[in-house]
Amino acid sequence: MRLTPITISAAIVLGTMASAGQGQKPDDQIDARSVAMTQQAEALTASARYQEAIDTLESALAVDPRNRAAFVGLARVAQAQKLPGKALKFYAEALKLEPNDVTALAGQGEALVQRGAVDRAKANLAKVRSLCGAACPQASALSAAIAKGPPVDVQTAQVTPPAAANDKN
Repeated sequence: MRLTPITISAAIVLGTMASAGQGQKPDDQIDARSVAMTQQAEALTASARYQEAIDTLESALAVDPRNRAAFVGLARVAQAQKLPGKALKFYAEALKLEPNDVTALAGQGEALVQRGAVDRAKANLAKVRSLCGAACPQASALSAAIAKGPPVDVQTAQVTPPAAANDKN
């Protein structure tokens, strides 16, 4: 009789642990609805319908927040809209889920070039090459972006001092 409460408690704990493990999906399985929305958003991005693509990708992340492709898609939309800072944020989210995601690393490098941080982009290129070799398309695309350099407006902004600094003299 003294052991009955302990036995009941142990049975409840074991039953709870067993049922909790059965209902969870492995980390590598992304909800099919989320994947379908991500593919739909890629088509919207290709046709320059950026706001619709953003809405679809955000819905995909609401369905399954582990969808790295949705974060990469949001980053690509931000890059297309000339928002490299926002793109870097989304690439960082994708890399939190999988630090060795070659697509996210290469995209992050391209956004860094777009922002003017060529040296950091070269570090990303070295990591991409170490993960997939020099012949992979992501390394080739990032290498081409680095060779092209940052956009002209970013280069001139780095060379010329801001107007407010000149007004103080």
